[in-house]
Amino acid sequence: MNKTEFVIALAIILFVAFCFGWFAYWLIHRFTRVSKSDMGELEKMAQELHEAEETRDQAITYLQQREAELTNQLSQTEAELSAAMDGLREARHEAEELRSYIEKHHAAQ
Repeated sequence: MNKTEFVIALAIILFVAFCFGWFAYWLIHRFTRVSKSDMGELEKMAQELHEAEETRDQAITYLQQREAELTNQLSQTEAELSAAMDGLREARHEAEELRSYIEKHHAAQ
């Protein structure tokens, strides 16, 4: 095999490798290409996902506001309960003082 035959054989081998590579590229892109209907479906799914995220964010905001309202209401109720318990304690103490006064007054007669 002389130099010219070697160059021609190498050129043919490189050309065949190029053709095989181009065919593999075409074949891969043929199977992985996204059709317009698939793109439309992907756009629809993206829009629905965006709407779902907005709804979730609104629900989270509502729940946070409701939790703050309920926490505030609970603290107010606890303050009222504490005040009522203090008042009841004072009333019991006063009633006990009145009972002891009445008992002393009746015992003295």
